[in-house]
Amino acid sequence: MTDSRLQNETNRGAVTYDESIINGIVALAVGSVEGVSLKTGKKGKRSLKDCIKIISDKKGIHVTVKVGVLYGYNVPDVAFDIQHGIKQTVEEMSKYHIADVDVYIDDIFFDDKQIPTLE
Repeated sequence: MTDSRLQNETNRGAVTYDESIINGIVALAVGSVEGVSLKTGKKGKRSLKDCIKIISDKKGIHVTVKVGVLYGYNVPDVAFDIQHGIKQTVEEMSKYHIADVDVYIDDIFFDDKQIPTLE
């Protein structure tokens, strides 16, 4: 997305969302899935920019998230829950259409104390 704002045209005018608002909604949706944490960035620090990418086009919003999963959870079920949660939450809270959600699970946590928190 070249512009960090997303527009939603209505009959009463245009509603403009900053990309960070959609990032926050996606982070909220991912955080509601049990046993999942957004992926840690470089040097152990986490930011939404490191783990959530959003691209908007005519088909809708394309979301990519990087997450870590707690050991013992079924990975395909967790990925489906993340996809479903993001689609439902973003569409309910912003009225945007989610075209697709790509989930990259690139870490496994063996203890829930290892799961990093978002800074």
